[in-house]
Amino acid sequence: MYAIYKQMHPPTGVEHSVYCNFLSTTEQNLVIAAVNQIHVYRLNPDYQDSNVESADVDRKLKLECLASFSLFGNIMSMKSVRLPGSQRDALLLGFADAKLSVVEYDSGMHDLQTTSLHHFEDQKLKDFSDACSLPTIRVDPDGRCAAMLIYGTKLVVLPFRKDVYSEDVDIIDKDEKSSKARYPIQNSYIIDMRSFDEKIINILDFQFLHGYYEPTIFILYEPYPTWAGRVAVRSDTCSIVAISLNIAEKVHPIIWSLSSLPFDCIRCMPVPKPIGGVLVFAVNSLLYLNQSVPPYGVSLNSIASTCSSFPLRVQEGVRITLDCAQAAFISYDKLVLSLKGGELYVLTLMVDGMRSVRGFNFDKSAASVLTTCMCPCEDGYLFLGSRLGNSLLLKYTEKVPLSSDKEKTTEPPTKKKKTDGPTEMASDVSLVENLDELEVYGASENPSDTTITSYIFEVCDNIWNIAPCGNIVMGEPAFLSEEFGNTVDPDLELVTTSGYGKNGALSVLQRSIRPQVVTTFELPSCVNMWTVTGPSSSSSSSKDDDDNDDDENDRHAFLVLSRPDSSMVLQTGQEIQELDHSGFSTQTATIYAGNVGQGKYILQVSSGGVRLLDGVQQLQHIPIEMGTPIVHCTVADPYIIIMSDEGQVMMLTLKQEITGARLVLNKPLISNKPRVTTLCAYKDESGMFTTSAIEIEEETEHVHQSSNINTTLEKVFNMETSTVDDEDELLYGDGDSSLLDSSNISNKDEKSNSKKYARKEVKISYWIAVCRENGSLEILSLPDFKIAYYVKSFPIGQKVLVDSGSLQKEMGPSKSGSSLGQDKNIDDDISTVYEVLLVGLGTRKSRPYLLARVDDGLLIYEAFPYYQTKTDNHLKIRFKKVQHNLILKERKVKTRKRGEDILDEFDEFKVEEGQWFQPFDDISGYSGVFICGPYPHWLFMTQRGSLRIHPMGIDGAITCFAPFHNVNCPKGFLYFNKQGELRISVLPTHLTYDAPWPIRKVPLRCTPHHIIYHMDSKTYAVVMHTPDIGNKLPKATSEEREFEVLEKDERFVYSTLQKFSCQLYSPTSWEVVPNTQIEMEEMEHVTALKYVLLKSEETVSGVKGYVAIGTNYCLGEDILGRGRIIIFDVIEVVPEPGQPLTKHKIKVVYDKEQKGPVSALSYCDGFLVSAIGQKIFLWSLKNDDLIGVAFIDTYIYIHSLVTIKNLIFAADIQKSVTLYRYQEQERVLSQVCRDIKPLEVYTLEYFVDGNQLSFIVTDKLKNILIYHYLPEIRESHGGTRLLRRADFNAGSHINTMFRVRCKLSDPSTERKLTGQVERRHVTYFASLDGSIGYLLPVAEKSYRRLQMLQNALNTQIPHTAGLNPRSYRAMQSQSVDVHNSYKNVLDGELLWKFLHLSVHEKSEMAKRIGTTVEALVDDMMEVDRLTAHF
Repeated sequence: MYAIYKQMHPPTGVEHSVYCNFLSTTEQNLVIAAVNQIHVYRLNPDYQDSNVESADVDRKLKLECLASFSLFGNIMSMKSVRLPGSQRDALLLGFADAKLSVVEYDSGMHDLQTTSLHHFEDQKLKDFSDACSLPTIRVDPDGRCAAMLIYGTKLVVLPFRKDVYSEDVDIIDKDEKSSKARYPIQNSYIIDMRSFDEKIINILDFQFLHGYYEPTIFILYEPYPTWAGRVAVRSDTCSIVAISLNIAEKVHPIIWSLSSLPFDCIRCMPVPKPIGGVLVFAVNSLLYLNQSVPPYGVSLNSIASTCSSFPLRVQEGVRITLDCAQAAFISYDKLVLSLKGGELYVLTLMVDGMRSVRGFNFDKSAASVLTTCMCPCEDGYLFLGSRLGNSLLLKYTEKVPLSSDKEKTTEPPTKKKKTDGPTEMASDVSLVENLDELEVYGASENPSDTTITSYIFEVCDNIWNIAPCGNIVMGEPAFLSEEFGNTVDPDLELVTTSGYGKNGALSVLQRSIRPQVVTTFELPSCVNMWTVTGPSSSSSSSKDDDDNDDDENDRHAFLVLSRPDSSMVLQTGQEIQELDHSGFSTQTATIYAGNVGQGKYILQVSSGGVRLLDGVQQLQHIPIEMGTPIVHCTVADPYIIIMSDEGQVMMLTLKQEITGARLVLNKPLISNKPRVTTLCAYKDESGMFTTSAIEIEEETEHVHQSSNINTTLEKVFNMETSTVDDEDELLYGDGDSSLLDSSNISNKDEKSNSKKYARKEVKISYWIAVCRENGSLEILSLPDFKIAYYVKSFPIGQKVLVDSGSLQKEMGPSKSGSSLGQDKNIDDDISTVYEVLLVGLGTRKSRPYLLARVDDGLLIYEAFPYYQTKTDNHLKIRFKKVQHNLILKERKVKTRKRGEDILDEFDEFKVEEGQWFQPFDDISGYSGVFICGPYPHWLFMTQRGSLRIHPMGIDGAITCFAPFHNVNCPKGFLYFNKQGELRISVLPTHLTYDAPWPIRKVPLRCTPHHIIYHMDSKTYAVVMHTPDIGNKLPKATSEEREFEVLEKDERFVYSTLQKFSCQLYSPTSWEVVPNTQIEMEEMEHVTALKYVLLKSEETVSGVKGYVAIGTNYCLGEDILGRGRIIIFDVIEVVPEPGQPLTKHKIKVVYDKEQKGPVSALSYCDGFLVSAIGQKIFLWSLKNDDLIGVAFIDTYIYIHSLVTIKNLIFAADIQKSVTLYRYQEQERVLSQVCRDIKPLEVYTLEYFVDGNQLSFIVTDKLKNILIYHYLPEIRESHGGTRLLRRADFNAGSHINTMFRVRCKLSDPSTERKLTGQVERRHVTYFASLDGSIGYLLPVAEKSYRRLQMLQNALNTQIPHTAGLNPRSYRAMQSQSVDVHNSYKNVLDGELLWKFLHLSVHEKSEMAKRIGTTVEALVDDMMEVDRLTAHF
């Protein structure tokens, strides 16, 4: 039995973040790492919050994702460093066990490039190592070296050269690829920490210190460990040492040491200059250490004084603990602390005249997300990354002292303090702030007078996170249009528990988009449709954009439908009716209809001519004869380009004069050899499409390999674009570069002032992308058709499209195509480009994307700036291919009879003319592109900058699509499905589409543990806990549960207890169903929640669904553990008036205490299965009581049970998995077989393929193991042992799994699948990192084919950061295993990279493994479509 693994939803929990110049030299980026993903963000001013042109200072910054990279390894540590000789920062990435990779941004490929690899995984180093220590990287603040701690005892030092170049050579003219004089990283070496005189073991943290002549490492360690229960005997066990690194001599003397620090020290933070020294965080105290002054420490609660004899002062007014706290310096004497409960404190270091710290001031500022990593960004911004909630970007401003008369806290206070100063000064918060502090600390002799500023924090942006997915269930969506009710497959949505504590939530996920249908019309044989706005009532000439229009004016007034030989025009108001007499042409098919002149006029193009209308009145009709009929039209207002069947191209320009508007026709100088196949006009609002050279000024600054030097020019701009009257302005003449120069100089002046967000006027330019039949792609400027970009053999799908225009300087600007005839024979197999779309996506259209449809599928390219282009007057950009993993073609269904009919079914989509790409600007507030065809998809991009691709397969194939904004359908859309039904729909707005999957997060404000779906009542039961103060101790002496209440002083931090409850939620509004909460008793934990089908005489089927809860009283180790089983039913009652949700009530059927703790529940053959203590019991529910049926003894502690028919599969916390079976006749529960190796199991599920049954198990080391019951094989010892037959490492902890039958319907065909697939199940899983994926059984034939492909890809694909996919997916084990691993699981993450290769690479690879590209893609498509649930 073979399987394929694939991740469908990327991990979302953020673990590391750095802020550095990663992509460019001029602006900094926020780089975050989530498991094996790296995302690069930029901070942009928010232009959407208000129309008021407020000053840039007050604008909030938002995050925009510029790039994402996926690695084959989990990032354990990430830091940034500026290597000598480099203009940008590199990332140091640490990977498990002991790997260190240095990666940089490659501006030519818009990708990561690995610059150096350091590998220390040696058995000699591993000996006596700390098994659970992770590689931790730290960088010297002066950038002289980096260090990585591996195996807990070895320190790897990575020295950097001071200067890369021997003498000061001019770097500019060196080619990027030319060999550098010397490599910036010198040879690394290892220091063994146990070789020092002081025994340095159990290292808790280490850091580089500021202000030392040589790199100095500060190490916090615990030579003689202790724990809270031993503090009475051995308390202050922590020590510190500082080691000075002499890199040249490789000697490292200890220059400072101190011992007897409190035992609960956890981490240290170096204090920047001018103060210097280091802060040591302990759980209950905070210490400041400096080599030259005596230590200073404060106790943060009263526990510190009892467990440490270190001299600590009492910190007044503070009662906190610092375990799990994160911290970051926001200035040299202030740092932000985020505690484990999410509270944000600003800690100010009080400095005396000698610059040594003599006091701490804690100021509680806000409560925020539970933080995993913290990173200060721009002045006044802080990023909090979290695994347990949404990551946040916070803006902090100083709170104004109350003495000031104005109390508008949103303004930076510095404006009030220094109103007389120049305005630039005031806008630059950091400069003023530092001046203030110098006045305070420099002038005052007495440090107690220090004025402390407190801060206000506000959230500017967040990054979605669904982690940790502790428990995931399927349910039915509450709203589904009745048109979609009759499907073969169940319609499902996923609900998962997310977050912890106050970040706790339920995440409702739907992978595919389900439109909300307003109404449906039957309109057969429509080929295409367009919606156009009518004449506006008010004069909209003043407006730049019809988006900001009143609602009245931008509603669509007409709907134009095209049939093969006629057209139909419908007027769309309150009603939709056909227009009989109008200026529209209805006798011929329409090729294009749309608005021109900023939405004032309507353009209709038919095969024989062009009409310009104002409302229904025709202004102009130009019959056009080009020898063959017009087949294509593309518009970039005011330019209209039409193309004939033979590829002849004409241009019309809209002239708006006092007398009225008219179209002017001209024949552009564009040759038709080789023939033009398709084209697309594009209005560039991003400023990226520029042919002007970079300024000389910039070059003198040695910016030789900058990826986007004038980034300020590039995207951060203001919408007030001056309307260009003179067309010559649009041409790219000499005037342009001078204009750019001057603007950039002004940028520099602004740059000195810390606000980098210059408001740039971006010139709008017009371009046209032209594809020819020999496969070349040209980008020409409009309206003069000068060639500005040329790509040879575009449909091959190269990773990066490069301008090869320099090859043809000799040719005339327009005759570019003609001399390429000789290429024809080389690329004879080049596929045709059927359709091309160049479109600006994202915030204010600042991200140009190029979409193309070729034989091979869909190509998506993103433009990125590239300034080293050699050709003059060519665009300074390149295009990077986006990996989208979409396979859009139809699924061929094998048929014996009626072969012809089936073929016809597909022929609809073989129409090359069909327009599949439909850009839209505002559908429910989203903009993007809709892709029609056999498997329709939506592409969204919002201000957040990530391209989101969501399928919409629920209505089958879609032939055409149009946005539709109407009274009855606000901001909706229209589409035709294959049955010829026109559906008027809207996008459901309760989901957020700017996420990897459409999501709705329901905040609970407490930690969810278990969730189940109750099918009969269509509600969800959720078990959650709220924190409770733990000031009680159970009395061990009494029989009854009695508690002793502890009284402590007011600075004592009590432990938290968990108060559990169970609550029903209704999926219609995700609100609590009133009066359906079951509260648990004190110290009673819920260990299991299951929907169980028990035998019952009430129903026809003989079984009835109940909800069962298993609990355990956690009263400490002196008291015998007991638990309860609670069984309840959800019944329907008459709802209370005005409260529709009260129709459900809970009726508790059974609630009794058991003889031991209940650790797991399930059902089997209508009986309740429970794991109680070390036994498994079977119960039958009769007369509201449980009657024992059978039991069996088990191992240590069973935490999960899954059942199928009469088999019970149980997971033990240590002793792996066991299979039991219940025999109805004998009423006996017996053990069938078990896995004899110890294994810490996380969760388990069945793996079903027809009549074959296997068992999937996940464990503590993130492995996925598949077991078989094979009694005939010798190793199974007569069937008593389960045999491991497949293993795989998922890279994330998997805590929850479920099964669904394969999807039998396919959007691209009408027929449902039959045969083996009907009885095959997909096993889905969700991980604690927020990823969702599946395991699917595959046939041996496909497995062998794909495995050969996987091996070929493994050697073929460049390994980013030096990570090998094979080692990433190899099973991890703690001890040396005597058995070989079985593999037998394919890695879908690697296989799907095959779709991303170019045509030549694909066919070459398929040839090498002896198969065809089609066969491989079909195998992948089958996997894709079978698992396309939710």
